[in-house]
Amino acid sequence: MRLPVLMICLTISTPLLAQDALTGVPAQSFTLDPSHASVLFSVNHLGFSNYTAGFDTLSGTLRLDPAAPQDAEVSFTINVASLDLNTPPLGFREELLGPNVFDADVFPQITFISTSVAPTGPTTADVTGDLTLHGVTQPVTLQATYNGNSTAGMFEPWVRIGFSAEAEFSRTAFGMGVGVPEAGSTIGVGDAVFVRIETESTGESVAN
Repeated sequence: MRLPVLMICLTISTPLLAQDALTGVPAQSFTLDPSHASVLFSVNHLGFSNYTAGFDTLSGTLRLDPAAPQDAEVSFTINVASLDLNTPPLGFREELLGPNVFDADVFPQITFISTSVAPTGPTTADVTGDLTLHGVTQPVTLQATYNGNSTAGMFEPWVRIGFSAEAEFSRTAFGMGVGVPEAGSTIGVGDAVFVRIETESTGESVAN
């Protein structure tokens, strides 16, 4: 199952993206490389397993200045209709995209726009932003990890940079409470949504 991302390039603060970690990275805009990015989400199913799925169509941008990484800006968009399920039962995908869950015809996109960054370690940071899902906007924090970067001309005529991230949020907070178990029960689909993100993004060509 091919599951490129939500997504997402991520922002960082000075301890996360120190100058020595960003060798050869000029201030520039980065564009998400969808062939090297993925977003997976999982929810508890009946207390038996964490059911996992993702999305195939996404885009994103990151504006980063190594001299002021705390001012970086990130945004991403996911096409809800690109929902990708592993061997779904007949009609299950249509049910999830229908009015009782994602309601993709009415709310065709999921978006994220960063609002703040807080460092948590040498290569990690909490990236908080506005997540819009199912027509509702709520703050969500991503626990982001900076993985590294190439320099322009090393493999290709632009800088490539990579991040990983994890997040957890309540789906009922976004008006998606169908099937949530009663208190004290696991019979249903859990309220907590766990997200795992892997991203690579490319900068401007050295020829520019």
